[in-house]
Amino acid sequence: MQAPINIALVGNPNSGKSSLFNALTGLNQKVGNFPGVTVDKKTGTAQIVPGVSANIIDLPGTYSLYPKSADEYVTYDVLINQQNEDAPRLVIIVADASNLKRNLLFCSQIIDLKIPVIIALTMMDIARKKGVEIDLDGLERELGVPVVSINPRKNKGVTEIKKVIDLALRSQYSNPPRDFINNGALAKEVIEDVKKIVPVKSDYGALHIAVNVDELPFVDKSAKQAVRNSLEKHQFNKTKIQAEEIMQRYGRIKHIMKATVVENDPLQKQLRSEKIDDLLLHRFWGYVILLVVMFLLFQSIFWLASYPMDWIEGSFGALSGWLSGTLPDNKVTDFFINGILAGISGFAVFIPQIMILFGLITILEDTGYMARISFLTDRLMRQVGLNGKSVMPLISGVACAVPAIMATRTIENKKERLITIMVTPLMSCSARLPIYTMMIALIIPDKRFGILGLQGLVMMGLYLLGFFMAIFIAAVMKLFVRIKEKSYFIMELPVYRSPRWANVGTTMVEKAKIFVKDAGKVIVVISVILWFLASYGPASRMEPVHAKYEPMLAQVDPASPEAAVLNKEFQSARLSNSYAGVLGHAIEPAIRPLGFDWKIGIALITSFAAREVFVGTMATLYSVGEDPENNNATLREKLASATWPDGRPVYTLASGLSLMIFYAFAMQCMSTMAIVKRETKSWKYPLIQLVYMTALAYVCSLIIFNIFK
Repeated sequence: MQAPINIALVGNPNSGKSSLFNALTGLNQKVGNFPGVTVDKKTGTAQIVPGVSANIIDLPGTYSLYPKSADEYVTYDVLINQQNEDAPRLVIIVADASNLKRNLLFCSQIIDLKIPVIIALTMMDIARKKGVEIDLDGLERELGVPVVSINPRKNKGVTEIKKVIDLALRSQYSNPPRDFINNGALAKEVIEDVKKIVPVKSDYGALHIAVNVDELPFVDKSAKQAVRNSLEKHQFNKTKIQAEEIMQRYGRIKHIMKATVVENDPLQKQLRSEKIDDLLLHRFWGYVILLVVMFLLFQSIFWLASYPMDWIEGSFGALSGWLSGTLPDNKVTDFFINGILAGISGFAVFIPQIMILFGLITILEDTGYMARISFLTDRLMRQVGLNGKSVMPLISGVACAVPAIMATRTIENKKERLITIMVTPLMSCSARLPIYTMMIALIIPDKRFGILGLQGLVMMGLYLLGFFMAIFIAAVMKLFVRIKEKSYFIMELPVYRSPRWANVGTTMVEKAKIFVKDAGKVIVVISVILWFLASYGPASRMEPVHAKYEPMLAQVDPASPEAAVLNKEFQSARLSNSYAGVLGHAIEPAIRPLGFDWKIGIALITSFAAREVFVGTMATLYSVGEDPENNNATLREKLASATWPDGRPVYTLASGLSLMIFYAFAMQCMSTMAIVKRETKSWKYPLIQLVYMTALAYVCSLIIFNIFK
C-alpha cells in the first residue's frame, strides 16, 4: 500500500467544508497545531479506494488568497509554500452553490496556482430553493476542473468525489492549459524575475510572492531582497495589481455565470431562513429568545443528567462500601479505595453533564443559531470596545478557555484581540460545571415553579454572571488599552438546518473521551498524591495522635457506638495532622473570611492544575478522613455532614455561594495561562490575568459570604 498523500480542503467559511471533512474521515481525526503558530490543525485519514489512503487537511476558511488574519495566513502558506510539510498533492475546493459568484473568486485563484483541483459544490438544495439552477457539466467545461455535487450532511456524493479523487491522482484530469485570467500580463517583468529567484509552479504563484514577499517566512532573506529590488525597479504597485486582478476575475466569472447558471427573478419571495431571522434577530424578541434558549439549555443539563449521575454516584458509593467490607484492612486497600477509586468517582459522575452540554452546543452550531448569537450581541460588544468577532471566542469559552483564546486569532484588530483574550477566562467553562453542579445540588433546594427549576436558574445565573463580568472588565480595560484603529464586523449567516444527529452523538462521545483522558488522568494522579499527603504526616505530629487514640480504641467494643465516635475522631485527627492538613491549616486564615475551611483550601491549590480537580480533591480528602465504615456514602452526603470544630456545618448557603462565586471568577487553570502566554508571546498578560481574577474572585466571594451568612 502506497504512503498516504496530502489532500487539502479549502473554501469560504460556512461552505460545508467541515461536513465534508467529517464525511471523508469519520472518526479518524486528530487536532494539533500548524508548525510555528497556534492555529488549529485538523487532519484525518480517509480510504479513497482500496490501496489508496489520504491525509485530509481541513484548512481554515477564507474568502480569497489575500490573507488578513492568522487563520487565513495558514491556508495561504499551505497553498503557496511548496516546501510546507502539508503541501497538498490535490486541493478540494468546497463551494456554496447558493453563493456561487462569491465562491468562484476563491476557486479561480486556486486553479491558477496550478495545483490539481476538484470543486465540491454543496448546498445545491438551498440554491434550488432560491431558484438557481446550475449546469454542472457546463461549469466543469468553463473552469477546466472536475465539479461534483455533494451533500456531506446526508452522506450524498461522497462516493462520487472519492472516485474523482482517484482519477485525479492517476492524472486522468490535467490542469487547465490556460490561466483563468492572464496573470502574466498583470506584472510581466516582475513575475519573470520572481520565477528566477523563487521556485514556483505558476505565474499567479509568482505574483503572490511579489505581493506578500515581506510576510512569507519560507522565502529567505537574500531572495526577499532580490524580489524587493525587482519590485522597486519595475515600480510595482500591489494595490493597483490586486484591484485589476479581482476586476478581471469577476469579469470572467460573470461570463461563466451567464453561460452555466439560470436564476429566477431576484424579487422572489423570502426564504424560510430570512423569515426566521426576522424573529430571532429582532431588536427585542431576539434577546428574549436567546435568554429562553440559554435557560432551556441549563435546565436540560440538570434534568437530563440527573438520572445517570445518581446511578454513577450510587454505584461508586456501593462499590467502595463493598470493597471496604471484602478486602483486607491494610494500606493497599486504603490506597485503592480512598486514592484511586475516590479519584475516578470524582470525575466519572460528571461525564453525563459534559456530554449533554457539548451535545446541546453542537445542536446550536449545527442549526445555525450559534452564528446568530454573535450577530445579535455585536452591538453590546461595541459598547465595551470589542467587536462582534469577540463573541465567538466568548461563547466558545463556555466549553473551554484554551481553544476559545486560540479562536481570537480571527480578530484583526490587535488591541481588541488582547482585551478578548484577557476576559475570555471569565466565561464559565465546562471545567467549572462539576463544581457548580455539586454545590448547587448541596445548597440549593430542588424546588420547581411549573417548568422552572430553581437549580437550573442558579446554574444559568452563574453562566450569565461570567458573561456580564467579562463585559464589565472589557469596558474597564477599554479605558487603559486605547483602541484607535477602526474595526468592522462582517459575518455571513448560515442557513438554518436540522441538526446532524450522528454528528451530535459523535461530538458527545469524543468530548467525553477527552474529558476522561485529559481531565481524568490529572484528577486521578492528583488524587493519588493527595492520598499520600493525607495519609501520612510529620512524625512529630502523627505519633501523638496514634498514642492518644489507639489505646482508647483498644479498650472499647469495635461494634459499639462509642468506638464509631472515637474512630471518627481518630481519622479526623490523623487527617488534620497529615502533610495535607498542615498545608491546609497554614492557608486557612487567608480563606476563612470567605467561609472556607482548610480542606477547601487544599482543593483551591490543586485546582490550579485543572478546575475539575476540585471535586476529585474533595472526594479524596473526605474519603481519607472518614470512618472506613462510611465508605458507601456519596461525596454529596459527606460534604453535607462536614462541620467546623464547634459543630457548625461547613457547607451553608453562604459558604456554598461564596465558593461558586470564587470559582466563577478565579483563573486557576495552568493550561489557560500557558495558552495566553503563547498567544501574547509574553508572561506579562497571564500574570496580570492571575492577579486581577484572583483579586476579583476573593473580593466578590467575601461580599457574597457576608451578605448571606
